[in-house]
Amino acid sequence: MVLSGLVVADFSRVLAGPYATMLLADLGADVVKVERPGVGDDTREWGPPYAPGGEATYFLGVNRNKRSIALDLRADAEVARALAARADVLVENFRPGTMDRLGLGYDALRELNPGLVYCSITGFGSGPGAALPGYDLIAQAVGGLMSVTGEPDGPGTKVGVALVDVITGLHAALGILAALRHRDSTGEGQRVEVSLLSSLLSALTNQASAYAAAGVVPRAMGNRHPSIVPYEVFETADRPLVIAAGNDRLFQALCGALGRPDLAEDARYATNAGRVAARADLVAELNAALRERPADEWFELLTAAGVPCGPINDLAAAFALATDLGLEPAVELGGVGQVANPIRLSATPPAYRLPPPGLGQDEAWVREILGP
Repeated sequence: MVLSGLVVADFSRVLAGPYATMLLADLGADVVKVERPGVGDDTREWGPPYAPGGEATYFLGVNRNKRSIALDLRADAEVARALAARADVLVENFRPGTMDRLGLGYDALRELNPGLVYCSITGFGSGPGAALPGYDLIAQAVGGLMSVTGEPDGPGTKVGVALVDVITGLHAALGILAALRHRDSTGEGQRVEVSLLSSLLSALTNQASAYAAAGVVPRAMGNRHPSIVPYEVFETADRPLVIAAGNDRLFQALCGALGRPDLAEDARYATNAGRVAARADLVAELNAALRERPADEWFELLTAAGVPCGPINDLAAAFALATDLGLEPAVELGGVGQVANPIRLSATPPAYRLPPPGLGQDEAWVREILGP
């Protein structure tokens, strides 16, 4: 495996850090999860739901392929430092300054291990925002995501998963891999810093660019798109259907499949800019046509015409669709279902070697790699 032999000291907990280290573990890294004695990662208690064995599914979802050791970072400081000295990568998401006070900060550890890639994940950086609590919900609120999510007259809506944590974890993993590439060339480690707020602003892409490049402050539009029409949820005879006709050709194909070629010939709707300006009238016309048939019939007809569309699935239906499409979305590990790693590599694919660990179960293994 591509990261075999790489040792990752994972001092993180909850989601952003554990998600990043699980991605590295799936690619072969030996990840040592450092947890609080008797308590462990907070997410061990974040249930329901629970898997058949009684473990919280939240914890199980981001901690496979890892080994666990329970350490009191004050009483067991020397063990923690020995692990950092042995590691290639260290990941932590304590409030800025905490690891320094424990003698485990980057400046102290790089003297001990010059090749160490040290990744710090914060909520709002290590400067003036250092004291702010790094919770995903807070980042969604103050970072603008809730302002563009939900209905226009609503109070702002959070996304249905801790998406900012996940995005930050992805950025952390990418930064770590870039730093490892640099170390391969120079032998030098470095510090990698990512924050929830910066990661969210980057991930807001076109919405953030509207402000950065044009001074436009986007607002919530429900399921509508600020710059593309038709690209939203439509009514059918029985249930909603999403249609994403992102260019003139697809709009023409949609109109043909609906039996309304006249809409594509209407000068008001000839360009995307025109369709955005005349959104209300066009959507009313499309809804009237779509209400003539149920969603499944439209899905078949529009897909055959090359028009991107789909029903709004729940997770059971989403997993079923991915399975039908041959994407193998789930695996079983230790008798418990797991969401598969989405990365496909032809030569060094991800592997599922270890189920999520019990608290402190791998102390003997960890002490063995640390040596006498």
